[in-house]
Amino acid sequence: MTTPEPPPWPHCAHGANLADPVGCRGIHVPGHTACLAHLTDADRDTYLTGLTPGDSIDHRGTTFTEPILDALVASLCDPATTISRWGDTRFETAIFEDDAWFDLAIFEGDAWFDSVTFKGTAEFDSVTFKGAARFDLATFKGIAAFESATFESAAVFSAATFESAAGFGSVVFQGRARFDLSTFMHAAGFESAVFEGDARFTSATCKRSARFVSAIFKRSARFGSVTFESEARFDSVTFGRDAGFESATFKETAGFVSATFESIAVFRATTFEKLAGFLSVTFKGAVMFGLSTFEGEAWFDSATFEREAQFVSVAFKRRAVFGSATFERDALFASATFESEAQFGPLICAGRMMLSEAVFVGPVILSFAARHLVCRRTRWSATAEIRLRYATVDFAHAVFEYPLTIAAEPDPFVLTDGSELAETAFAGAPGPGVRVASLRGVDAAHLVLADVDLSGCLFAGTVHLDQLRLEGACTFDAAPSSVRWRRWPPVRFTERRALAEEHHWRATQPGAVRGWNVAVLGAGRAGPLQLAPVYRALRKAFEDGKHEPGAADFYYGEMEMRRHAADIPRTERGLLTAYWALSGYGLRASRALAWLGAAMFLTIVLLMAFGLAQETPKQTATGTVPAGGGKVTFEIDKDDPRNPTGDRFTGERFEKALNVTLNSVVFRSSGQDLTTAGTYIEMTSRLTEPVLLGLAVLAVRNRVKR
Repeated sequence: MTTPEPPPWPHCAHGANLADPVGCRGIHVPGHTACLAHLTDADRDTYLTGLTPGDSIDHRGTTFTEPILDALVASLCDPATTISRWGDTRFETAIFEDDAWFDLAIFEGDAWFDSVTFKGTAEFDSVTFKGAARFDLATFKGIAAFESATFESAAVFSAATFESAAGFGSVVFQGRARFDLSTFMHAAGFESAVFEGDARFTSATCKRSARFVSAIFKRSARFGSVTFESEARFDSVTFGRDAGFESATFKETAGFVSATFESIAVFRATTFEKLAGFLSVTFKGAVMFGLSTFEGEAWFDSATFEREAQFVSVAFKRRAVFGSATFERDALFASATFESEAQFGPLICAGRMMLSEAVFVGPVILSFAARHLVCRRTRWSATAEIRLRYATVDFAHAVFEYPLTIAAEPDPFVLTDGSELAETAFAGAPGPGVRVASLRGVDAAHLVLADVDLSGCLFAGTVHLDQLRLEGACTFDAAPSSVRWRRWPPVRFTERRALAEEHHWRATQPGAVRGWNVAVLGAGRAGPLQLAPVYRALRKAFEDGKHEPGAADFYYGEMEMRRHAADIPRTERGLLTAYWALSGYGLRASRALAWLGAAMFLTIVLLMAFGLAQETPKQTATGTVPAGGGKVTFEIDKDDPRNPTGDRFTGERFEKALNVTLNSVVFRSSGQDLTTAGTYIEMTSRLTEPVLLGLAVLAVRNRVKR
């Protein structure tokens, strides 16, 4: 059994015995050897009569009954105002056995109430503390009332215990206010309180409701590691400087409706076990919810985030709603987990909406007007619909386990009240179109794209790309059009759909012409070997969608990549080059027709020069008449065609050559008499020209087939 320690001041020692050798711990009244409680009535009256308003008093360790305290208060009352005025006041470890009434009192010096015990009501309504007010380790067993009190200097309630209701409504804390480690056993009311200095509630515990409605924190407010075991209301609160709720626990509803955070708001590792309401909140500084857990519903409807908003690694276990929210800078939800339904939007994000490595367990609808949407390695475990405006989307390595749709919204989003979502943040944007930047590493079997711009999209590494569904007007980049001068001869690219990665590859080749786009930083490298299967898969996707002209462009791209690939044999490359040169892989009718025209012209020229005989050979009939009469037998012979001489390019010869050529095109014999050279010329013409005609017809069919 430990021996009680005497206080560090000369004490009364009244009632000391073997069990309590210290006895009464009240400090001696000046000029006496007893405390105020144990003075004789005459000595107490004499002492109290000698006090004047504004005097300093020291009654540490004293036990006060209500009559003794009333007499002390009366002795310090100003006769003109009937308000008690106190100088430096020391009540450390004092015990107030009954109600303690300090209403309207003015503490002109410092007031020490450290380790005080108030067994009844503690009334400090409308009290003014001009010096420091210290209630460290104080215990309030009854109601603690500080309504409309004014603390002009530091107010310290560290480790205080409020076993009943604590009322600090309309209190003005002009200096620092500290409630660290305090315990509020019943309701704690700070409605309309004004904290002009720093406010600290670190590690405090509120077992009943805590109400800070309309309170004003002009400097920093610290609620780190606070535990709110019942409802906590911060509605319409204004936080003038940084507000910290690190590691705080809200076991019941947490309400921040219409609150204003003028500076940084930190909710890192905070736990919200029930509903968290941040409706119409304004965050003017950066806000950090990193590692926090929302076990109940989280409502951020109409919230405004003027700086960066961080929700990194946050867990939303119930419904999360961000309808009509406005993010004026970046919104970071990286590695966040949404275990139930999530509703994002319609909302505005003027910066990046970062959802990389986030997990959506339940169905989700995302309706954004955002500059960038980044979903790298994001996991979607249920159906999802993403409707966007103005956004550039990066879905690299995202995982879709169910159908997911990315669609461009043509018109402004409409809110629940029927009004349109304001898009003033995008006043300088080129248009509301949606651009997809990357689908690398994505399994596209469940992916639907509608009305999006794919001109800059990176596809290499996408799985099941042939099952990708493209709806509406999905646009791709195009090959450079018209003639491009590199060296002689000039280069001409026919217009077709082309992947961004083909642009990047061609732009890096020696002697690349202008018009092929250079790769952006981080795009990586993909060559013909990687791009050929990408074109093949997209061709199949277009064919499955009954879009044959679109499929033809991707077939052209596939063949181009095969022709330029480094792993094909030289003979195959030669065949592909010939196929490309003659008809653009059976897709360029003009090219095949040009070659056909050239072949026909060459055939006509060669026939006129070498193929047509000088003149039509004459037939000769030779017969013998038998001497005795009888049947005459004739032998009919024809002269061999003679090689032409003289003027070979006449109108008559042109007409004959044209007749032979036209018949060759349709694989018919003209019946003209030809020289030996002309026979071979006709054979060659009948072999090549029908092939070229067939390629032209095939190209036309591929362009018009549906």
